[in-house]
This record gives sequence, structure tokens and C-alpha cells, in this order.
Amino acid sequence: LPVAAYLLGSLSFAVIVSRLMGLDDPRSYGSGNPGATNVLRSGNKKAAILTLLFDALKGWLAVFVAMQLVQRQYVDIRIAAWAGLAAFLGHLYPVFFRFKGGKGVATAAGVLFGFSPWLGLLALLVWVLTAALTRYSSLAALTTAAASAPLYWLGGSMNWWPRQFSVLWACLAMAVLLCWRHRQNIQRLLTGQESKI
Repeated sequence: LPVAAYLLGSLSFAVIVSRLMGLDDPRSYGSGNPGATNVLRSGNKKAAILTLLFDALKGWLAVFVAMQLVQRQYVDIRIAAWAGLAAFLGHLYPVFFRFKGGKGVATAAGVLFGFSPWLGLLALLVWVLTAALTRYSSLAALTTAAASAPLYWLGGSMNWWPRQFSVLWACLAMAVLLCWRHRQNIQRLLTGQESKI
């Protein structure tokens, strides 16, 4: 199941959507990052929105299918956690696109929604509030990544959803990897050179 999730995550919708809509390859302009934000630089908002939705959807679908199998007791919850992390890794290092993927924000959000819709909504709220207050998309992503594991653990302690160590570790791993992928953004934020929304 994690292998299938990785392959699903490896579908780089920034590239796929751009090709289908006759746009330039997003890896050839702007930041070179195959993600919704860079696709938006093409000037095609529809392509950017589709990229965002499909990148999130693949993360959600990987976890949703795994969670259905968990509920039917076919697999352990750890498999679902691995599936979510595998889909995220597929986006970062897609086998179909020479292992050069995006930063993983939308896919990570989809994974969180897969674990719990409420967890996904809380993470989305953190992103929106941070983006609204600071006008930095990257800082909003980093803040949300840092908050995801504490939010999961806190919500579990309040019985909003079942609390599992394997899911917690998946959230932590995604947060670390997401921060690593944003290391250049972090440098620009520290020097005041990061572009605002």
C-alpha cells in the first residue's frame, strides 16, 4: 500500500496540468518548483487551482483508502501513516519526473485531511491566519508544518480523533521534510528578501 501511495504521490500535477493546458513546463520558469504557486506565475489561475486541488487530492486519497482498510481491520494504522508519508515523499521525489518534485504543501494538507477532516481544517486555519497576518505564503506553510503534530496530539487528547503514535511520527516527518524543502525561503525570510503574497 505505501508503494502504491508513493506512485500516486509521484504524479506531478503541476507538470501534468500545464501540459494538458498547453502551458510551459513549470520547472522551466520562476522558482522552477513544480507546484501550484509557481504555476500561478504562468498567469493561468485555473491551472494553478487545478494543480493545488489535485496535489492535495492525491495525499488525501492515499490516506483515505488506507484508513478504509484500517477500519475493516485489513491493515494496521501504521500502514495508513506510512501511506500518507509515502504519498508526500512521492510528491517531493517523484519517480516519474526524475525525482524532482515540489515542496509538498498541498499534498501534506491532503494527507492531514485524510487522517481527519478536522485536523485538515485546523491546519488550513493556521495557514490562512498566518498568511493573512504576514502576507508570506512560505511562512504560513512553515508555521502550519510546525503546528501539525502538536495539533494532532492535542486534538487526540481531547478525543476529537483517535491518537496514534504512528500518525504523529508521520506528521513530524512531513514537517521536517517540508521545512527542508523551504530552506531557501527561510534564508530569504531571515534576510527580508522573501516575496509577499
